[in-house]
Amino acid sequence: MDIKPIFNKEKGTPILIAGPCSAESEEQVLKTARGLAAENIDLFRAGIWKPRTRPGSFEGVGRIGLKWLQKVKEETGIKVTTEVANREHVFEALKHNIDVLWLGARTTVNPFSVQEVADALEGTNVPVMIKNPINPDLKLWLGAIERIYKAGIEQIAVIHRGFSHHGNIGFRNAPRWQLPIELKRQFPKLEMICDNSHICGRRDILQDVAQKAMDLDFNGLMTETHPDPDNAWSDAAQQITPDTFGNLVENLVLRTPSSNDAAFIETLEHLRSEIDEIDSELINILGRRMKIADKIGLYKKENNIAILQTTRWNEILDKQISKGTNVGLSEGFMSILLRAIHQESINHQAEVMNKAQLEDMKGDLS
Repeated sequence: MDIKPIFNKEKGTPILIAGPCSAESEEQVLKTARGLAAENIDLFRAGIWKPRTRPGSFEGVGRIGLKWLQKVKEETGIKVTTEVANREHVFEALKHNIDVLWLGARTTVNPFSVQEVADALEGTNVPVMIKNPINPDLKLWLGAIERIYKAGIEQIAVIHRGFSHHGNIGFRNAPRWQLPIELKRQFPKLEMICDNSHICGRRDILQDVAQKAMDLDFNGLMTETHPDPDNAWSDAAQQITPDTFGNLVENLVLRTPSSNDAAFIETLEHLRSEIDEIDSELINILGRRMKIADKIGLYKKENNIAILQTTRWNEILDKQISKGTNVGLSEGFMSILLRAIHQESINHQAEVMNKAQLEDMKGDLS
């Protein structure tokens, strides 16, 4: 795919997208846009149709809100964007000269919905931003990009808004930074924007997540802003005022992606070599661990014991997570690591037991 940038901004100048979660009234939309005009944002965002988890919540003002976005363009000169989820949304948005469209997480997760939007986009050249699907599935995200691209849309960007999760980890949506990083690895020219509002779900950590995105070489931010955040009709806890948004951007530390300094390169290569050696050790250790798991699987089979031992597993989780946090590893990382190792161990034991069972059956038949 020869994907072209939507914004094409120089390194060190982040893409800035801001505006209310939902368009509530013409006055609210224009007041927000006026407050953001001084911040040199690239796109003014506002939800016109709001896909809600449960019925009864505010689901957007609908088509009338598109006229308010037109007024934003006329008064401030800022380009505008809104979310579309079906054919009718696309037609209405294009009819009202919306500059950029975006697909939300609830749309990206459904290939049928993405294809409907893609079909409606054929023959147009409107740029499209694609949020990650609700669940952490890189193939679904890639699939959405491919469907939109095959519709003839070449200007595509992606928005990382985090993933649904169980349990309390301090975020509304788990960042799982490794997924957008992998997408960026596969498509280095793809513009990647961090929706820090939906990752955080609350105002007090918006700055930290925005900085994390900049440190990871994201191209920009999408942040929800509102003139009166506490009284917003949707997602009030994660919205900030235009002035607060300005302060957030001003306090960002922007990193350069690389350096030509010889001393820096030499030191970095040395440290990377150390990491490579440690990674090799880790892989060898994990390989040895799985060989022991194979032996355990065979022993369990001989004694007719189930693979999963819940009590033992709970003990491992509690003990090793505690050890990890004591050496500076986060509880979330330790949980993901241990669960992955445990699943691989179960797979090894199951394979050994099934193979032994087949050999026993062959022996009985002979």
